[in-house]
Amino acid sequence: MSTAARLHQFGKPADSLTAGDITVPPPGPEEVVLEMLAAPINPADLNVIEGTYGDLPALPATIGNEGVGRVSAVGLGVTGLEPGQLVLPMTFGTWCRQMIVPAKNVIPLPGGLDIFQAAMLTVNPATAWRMMHDFVKLEPGDWLVQNAANSGVGRSVIQLARAMSFKTLNVVRRAELVEELTAAGGTVVVTEECDLRKELKTLCGGARPKLALNAVGGPSALNIANALAPGGSMITFGAMSKQPLKIPNGLLIFKGLKFEGFWLNRWRKTAGHAALRETYAALAEHLKAGTLFTPVHETYPLSRVVEAAGAAAREQRGGKVLLDLAA
Repeated sequence: MSTAARLHQFGKPADSLTAGDITVPPPGPEEVVLEMLAAPINPADLNVIEGTYGDLPALPATIGNEGVGRVSAVGLGVTGLEPGQLVLPMTFGTWCRQMIVPAKNVIPLPGGLDIFQAAMLTVNPATAWRMMHDFVKLEPGDWLVQNAANSGVGRSVIQLARAMSFKTLNVVRRAELVEELTAAGGTVVVTEECDLRKELKTLCGGARPKLALNAVGGPSALNIANALAPGGSMITFGAMSKQPLKIPNGLLIFKGLKFEGFWLNRWRKTAGHAALRETYAALAEHLKAGTLFTPVHETYPLSRVVEAAGAAAREQRGGKVLLDLAA
């Protein structure tokens, strides 16, 4: 028997989420059993609980979009994985003490990583990494612009961009975040009230970003689109404002801007195992080098999963909320 966070209905965590026992069978052919160590609580997880996410499980279900574990047993035919190895499961249902996963859906990690930092590699850093590599070829010294720069993805963008010598123009809602994100490596940090079209020359010294990363929508998305260089691309991966994109025709006709969307789940399903391993190996190296780090607000045992979900839903936190699955 094992313990897992089980979702019985969509709604508020207190009404729908419990920590209960599950049975984990021995691994079958090409399967591994993982002892899960830690898992963060992301906005996507809260959306799953509410029933508003783009990909919902059949209920009842063990939930959780990412986490880190160690291989405890391997099935017949499994190669390249062995007990004790630290791994990322590329599958849903990580909020548990033990899970069984197809070996093809497991990405090995190097030893020596901080467990809680490793647990947060799968979603936000990978989203940042792929968006900076898959749409526009950025060279050292190039600019990119993003809104929601204090989000998990936004902070990963700032750190990874600095490590690759890209410059970032970062937009946030709260003025108190300007100094914090500047200290974290943001080249320029401004609030939403800044009209980027008017202030861009002062902010970026005459350069224009080639890439815009939009997690908000509405007027915020238009503001960063107006900052783009001709032929630039805006990638939308979130909709925090719940407002649609409203793009003037001129940005398409005269500036030739491109607008695309990115969803990590879709990329993971189509990328292939080699691309997955390459991405997470690169991110693990940044983690080991100290060029990638996510602040942790608080950790909770699995028995307090409802309380943890409530803490993760609060906007003003000092970092991520995680489940300590080994506690």
